Amino acid sequence: MTSCGNLCGKKTNDRPLGLPKTSCVSYESNMKITKFGHCCLLIEVEGLRILTDPGSYSEGFENFTDIHVVLITHEHPDHLHIDSLKTVLKNNPDAKIITNTGVGKLLDVEKIAYEIVDDQKSTTKKNILIEGFGTKHALMYETLPVVENTGYMIANRLFYPGDAWTNPNRKVEVLALPVAGPWMKIAEAIDYAKEIKPKLCFPVHDGGLKKPGVVHALPPKVFIPLGIAFKVIEINQTLEL
Repeated sequence: MTSCGNLCGKKTNDRPLGLPKTSCVSYESNMKITKFGHCCLLIEVEGLRILTDPGSYSEGFENFTDIHVVLITHEHPDHLHIDSLKTVLKNNPDAKIITNTGVGKLLDVEKIAYEIVDDQKSTTKKNILIEGFGTKHALMYETLPVVENTGYMIANRLFYPGDAWTNPNRKVEVLALPVAGPWMKIAEAIDYAKEIKPKLCFPVHDGGLKKPGVVHALPPKVFIPLGIAFKVIEINQTLEL
């Protein structure tokens, strides 16, 4: 086996579904994505370490150090667990929280500092561009309130939509694809990826499932003929792009 620093994964026999054995896609910048359950990801790009949605369905991230940015898409507890966030900040006192106004109101109560990057706004950390897209969480039921949700594009490569079907109307190379939840069905997830047309997508928002493999198995059957690679990142596993 030989190493391959691109969409084929760390080993050439561990390529994402949808890429043939001879297919290699390289990029100007390196990116590593490690999953800690549900929607909690550690994204490392050009020296910047970003933690996404440290929520109640995830664990193993609390004692990390050298975190530069914490991205929080919305206020639901599976994406924002205050006690876990406080532990992250205790171990990373210089980390910057990037989120939207809805989450900011909750952080104000806890006297936790943050920077607002919501729809059509952006910021740069260590020369890495982070852009916000979208305004609302996907509808769960018509009588239930809809909270603010912001998806984030990182380094012009990876788009993580949070709990929404937001189209950034931009080229997306890598898509963090929600595959399960009370606000969606798998057909919507598949149609969303078809609309975005990423080169690679990987499943998120699957922490509430006893056997997430059920919803991991269907998407590649549709994506492979369309040329969209699909890679499952297991808990504590790192995907190198």
